[in-house]
Amino acid sequence: MSTDYPLWSDEPATRDLLAFRAVAETAADSIFDEHLDPVAIGLSGAWGSGKTSVLELIKAEIIERSATADGKVLVIPTQPWRYDPAVGPKESLIAEVLGALGREFKTEDPVGKAGLEAFKKLVRKVNWSKAVKMAARTALTMQLPDIDDMFGLVSDDPESLDAEKGMAAFRDEFEALLADPALQHLSRVVVLVDDLDRCLPDTVVETLEAIRLFLSAKGMSFIIAADEDRVAEAIQQKFKTPDAKGEDEDPSKLYLHKIVQTTIPLPALSRFDTEAYLFLLLAKAELEDDAYAEFVAKCDELRLDGGSLDGIEVTAGSSLAGHLVTAARLTPILYEKFHGNPRRIKRFLNDLNVRRAIANRRGFELKADEVAKLMVLERILTEDFLTVLDWLASSQLRDKLEALERAANGPAEAPPEETSGVPAVAPAKGRRAAKSAPHEQEPTPERVDAFSDTLRRWAKLPPALDASAISGYLYLAASFAKIEVTDTGLPERLRDLAAALTSSLKLDRAGVTEHSLNALPEPDAQTLVGYLGRRTRDQPSIQRFTAESLLRIAAQQPSTVPSVVAALKGLPAGDVEMATIIKLRPLDPATYRPVLEAWKAGTNDAQLLNSIGVVETTWSGGNGN
Repeated sequence: MSTDYPLWSDEPATRDLLAFRAVAETAADSIFDEHLDPVAIGLSGAWGSGKTSVLELIKAEIIERSATADGKVLVIPTQPWRYDPAVGPKESLIAEVLGALGREFKTEDPVGKAGLEAFKKLVRKVNWSKAVKMAARTALTMQLPDIDDMFGLVSDDPESLDAEKGMAAFRDEFEALLADPALQHLSRVVVLVDDLDRCLPDTVVETLEAIRLFLSAKGMSFIIAADEDRVAEAIQQKFKTPDAKGEDEDPSKLYLHKIVQTTIPLPALSRFDTEAYLFLLLAKAELEDDAYAEFVAKCDELRLDGGSLDGIEVTAGSSLAGHLVTAARLTPILYEKFHGNPRRIKRFLNDLNVRRAIANRRGFELKADEVAKLMVLERILTEDFLTVLDWLASSQLRDKLEALERAANGPAEAPPEETSGVPAVAPAKGRRAAKSAPHEQEPTPERVDAFSDTLRRWAKLPPALDASAISGYLYLAASFAKIEVTDTGLPERLRDLAAALTSSLKLDRAGVTEHSLNALPEPDAQTLVGYLGRRTRDQPSIQRFTAESLLRIAAQQPSTVPSVVAALKGLPAGDVEMATIIKLRPLDPATYRPVLEAWKAGTNDAQLLNSIGVVETTWSGGNGN
């Protein structure tokens, strides 16, 4: 992947771009509160809301505070979603906690050795026999002297932790272990539980049971990051309790709240947060760490002041200024459609950069804001995306987009102050600027109510799009979505013929003989002319093939001549190629002069006007009338 199109990892962020430090500091406060010992805190948020990133911030905050606290705070991250299925969830969590504690014993002194013996006695309370083969790889066994000792710890017939007596005995011995002189350097043990809401119901309940097992011991703390509603659903499925969603007395919620004293909801991103997050993601590749940290700090400052990103100073015309514009343009729809979800925003930008990279390698040179606008259509406004693909398939993309632009932003000729701040369409790369075409060249205005509200809202997003520039991208996007772009309005009997007449291969076009064109029923010939005219207007880059085919049909089907003339006049002068003009030189001046007049009236381009003059001179000479 080119560095011009960076992708963002889905791993937890190492820098706080989401203003979640306030949540992390609040959670850390509870850990260091002597009145909350033991404690279990919930951190609730939807998928992709940033829970894992907040846990990382909490971990960093605890470690920082621990450096100046009385005693070390031992932090143990765990993810039940990744527990090995060969080991029970309860055993896996217990193994991680005991394994982390086991590494705290200093075996070089007598106190440490004595504590380790008490530790081994506690380990024997757990039935590891069903996971003997896996146990050698657990955090618990890694601290043991050798494999023989590990087998010596296995009890095939322990007091089961599933029984109340076994659990009570384990709790008592575990609390005694925490108070052992060998662990007096620890002030607290904090277990950070992540991804519990991804687990199957059995894993959810057994993990919570293991947490309940530890929570009677002074010095233990848990922070459980999970969507509370998803965890409650898993509990409800496990115990087959009545489904009482939304009720205070929901049994599954009551079960959870017996373990978790309070839950801190993770706030969704505000509109400002969304815009700042977009900008910071886009700007990351442009900046060194120190400069990037300054922008992050500035966004935090603006957030507290209730301001906007207008307070960020960047050089006009720089890539950073472009990122600010892109963030501002994308924010309204992404904020609304993604409900302030950071992961969905990040995935959107990743998808955007993948599209840009592939489109660029396919030769579609589109700017980031153009691809972003198309991505909004493709990934968010899916029904409208299908509508636009229908326009593309039926060669109406240009006319429809222009009509949509008028419906959304007012007449194209309106002055800037009447266009809602949306800039006029700039000529696509390689196109000549054109004067306003005569009235007869203008397509019939689309009724304002023919477009959905979402399409008109999308059209208001800058920049305005040029149909000929984006058609290739739309074909690419359709292929990603496995959507066939077929003109269903063109009869199937004519599709192969139309494909040959628009082919870039001379052999394909030559395969359509004059006889076959002459033999076409008049309605089919008129249909083909209409199709070729729309394709020429929609995709001016293929006019060298379509213009030739239009003139061939006119020669063999005289009744289609008025339609061919109208089709050629419909090609905007700014898109006309000189080779297309020269094709008219051997033809009847009386018939095709209106075409040249229309093109001449629509352009100031000297080369184009010179080519028109050459044909007119020929017509007025010996080869003309």
